[in-house]
Amino acid sequence: MEMIEPTTLIILGLVAFLAGFIDAVAGGGGMLTVPALLSLGLPPHIALGTNKLAATFASSTAAWTYYRKQLFSPHFWQLSFIATLVGAIGGTLIVDIISTEWLEKALPLIILAAAGYTIWHPQPKGEQRQLPTDDPKLKKKQWLQGGILGFYDGVAGPGTGAFWTVSSMALYRLDILLASGLAKAMNFTSNITSLITFAILGHINVALGLTMGVCLMMGAYIGAHSAIRFGAKFIRPVFVTVVVILAGKLAWQAWF
Repeated sequence: MEMIEPTTLIILGLVAFLAGFIDAVAGGGGMLTVPALLSLGLPPHIALGTNKLAATFASSTAAWTYYRKQLFSPHFWQLSFIATLVGAIGGTLIVDIISTEWLEKALPLIILAAAGYTIWHPQPKGEQRQLPTDDPKLKKKQWLQGGILGFYDGVAGPGTGAFWTVSSMALYRLDILLASGLAKAMNFTSNITSLITFAILGHINVALGLTMGVCLMMGAYIGAHSAIRFGAKFIRPVFVTVVVILAGKLAWQAWF
């Protein structure tokens, strides 16, 4: 890849900071960072791998923040960890065998679908600040949810955090803060798993990923604290605004 101009790096850093903030608030930071990396002319495999390196910074920062605020219980969600890990490995391996040409055409559509689902899917109103009952039905939900979303994060990634938040509120009747805490921890699990797999396959631009990762981490730190402080009334409008703008931009690029 050619050397990136300093101005371009600064813009990417700002995009990454905003993406880290958005991702920590409601998920979906990849809807900003993946198109930004693709705009540099990176092959889709490299763009996805580099995004995983950068995203791991953000998801680890956000997950740790929610854990410290006692909004996530690792022991209770251990089956979700395992299912997400397995799904992420499978998804990342699938990416490696998909042709670059097919991936270039599919990625904008995947991002648009993720954006549309997040905006128009009705938001369940999680009202309880407690964990669900631990029973066989819960375990099945954890396996299914973790496997599917881990696989999706391994294949593409954009919108995974938002999908975790929405589905966790619907499946377990969690309030949005507990659902966000679960989303950040599982997003970190699939990110680090995919990152290791991408690294083994050689699909990462390390310098670019680290640069964006530091900016994502700073944005994630501020975003997670803002979400915890201001709650759902803050989370929803911020996320919807950004996704609407991005969805319009992607639609224009893909079809006009």
